[in-house]
Amino acid sequence: MPDRRGLLIILSSPSGAGKSTLAHRLMEWDDSLSFSVSATTRSPRDGERDGVDYHFMAVPAFKQMVSTGQMLEHAHVFGNFYGSPKAPVETAIESGRDVLFDVDWQGAQQIRNSDLGKHTLSIFILPPSIHELRRRLVSRGKDSADVIGKRMQKSWDEISHWGSYDYVLVNDDLDATFERLKTIVTAERMRRAQQPRLQAIVHGLQAEFEEGRE
Repeated sequence: MPDRRGLLIILSSPSGAGKSTLAHRLMEWDDSLSFSVSATTRSPRDGERDGVDYHFMAVPAFKQMVSTGQMLEHAHVFGNFYGSPKAPVETAIESGRDVLFDVDWQGAQQIRNSDLGKHTLSIFILPPSIHELRRRLVSRGKDSADVIGKRMQKSWDEISHWGSYDYVLVNDDLDATFERLKTIVTAERMRRAQQPRLQAIVHGLQAEFEEGRE
């Protein structure tokens, strides 16, 4: 039995708030962390590998997994289904390994409401201002003005759900935010529900105490 159970670490934010950078820094900080590999019904793109980038599935198989409770969360996006298979996550957390989830508030809610919900740690990343959020999206140079506009329109809907998360970090300084994120993860790993040996230790203490009274 491992010393602790793993955490399901959920990171959410509007696009451009720094979530992906923070997630990769976490994985560099602790290489036992891994991303949850999502399942999808869309076709693989050039260079994508099944089981590494995504689990590529047919629609009937995906729907079967949803109906039998084998998906922690799922969504229908632009004509395709996406979801997080439950079995590999269960295996990881029972082995003491944390799993990172890059999902929106709806995915986060589904995971928290699942039977693995007690092992979740949800963190929302806020930008310091809307102006700064737009500046970061523009400076990335990855999206057209139209796409940036759509991301900005969507950002407030995402931000409005900040109150449903365990922790909220304002990413006004990346290094400082990362230090706070590490502190949160370190502390949450010691949560009572994450320590499977505690009950046996307490029973042992109780037995020892009773023996001393005889």
